[in-house]
Amino acid sequence: MNTMPQGDDWEMIVFDIDGTLLDFEGFQPELIPLIREIENMGVTVSLASGRTLPNVTPIQQVLATSGFAIGENGGMVWDSKAGFPIRCLADGKRARDAAEWLATQIEGLDPKGIETNRWRETEWCLLDTENYEKMKEALKDSQWPDLQVVPTGFAVHITEKELNKASGLKVAFEQRGIDPKKVIAVGDASNDIPMFKMCGFSVAVNNEFAGVEEAADHLTKAKGTLGTIEFLNEFIRTRK
Repeated sequence: MNTMPQGDDWEMIVFDIDGTLLDFEGFQPELIPLIREIENMGVTVSLASGRTLPNVTPIQQVLATSGFAIGENGGMVWDSKAGFPIRCLADGKRARDAAEWLATQIEGLDPKGIETNRWRETEWCLLDTENYEKMKEALKDSQWPDLQVVPTGFAVHITEKELNKASGLKVAFEQRGIDPKKVIAVGDASNDIPMFKMCGFSVAVNNEFAGVEEAADHLTKAKGTLGTIEFLNEFIRTRK
């Protein structure tokens, strides 16, 4: 669990955003120079987030990365840097309908969810994180028993069963011809577990969520964005 990725043939690092690169106060001052140093070493940086693409792309621009952007927990794939068009991997209507129904079953649940839902195309995102288990149980006896309910710490995502960060990464990797075994995944929450399992090495910067630490190859001592900085410093140090 405390080992670092070995070898010099890593082609890419894929980062989650919220809780990994960003917290409620924004970027840590040390982070952007470290990301730039990683890119200058020849390791491509990509992003995989539960955010919508309109929320991910400005972050990609600020970091000046050369990789792709995955949004909506794998539902949206955009690799403009390599010349590929936006790929939409699911229809979010079922998730929206399920959220409306859940609001009739759980008192106080707001089906409108977070404001960025206006841009969501493949899933629906609710703010009521405390009722996560109630949502899961209610959907089991609904007309949408196959939908996933995925907590990220910032919100709860309702999405198609086969849709996750790994399914989005599969499309992005195939477009670029990248071997997932040469990719490092860095994240902090339950929705990062599928990409942890897919990639050659995985780093958890938090163990607050069940299963995250167990799925990762390495757990940082510092947590959240500070854990990401810890990992990047060590990764760079071992390659100098």
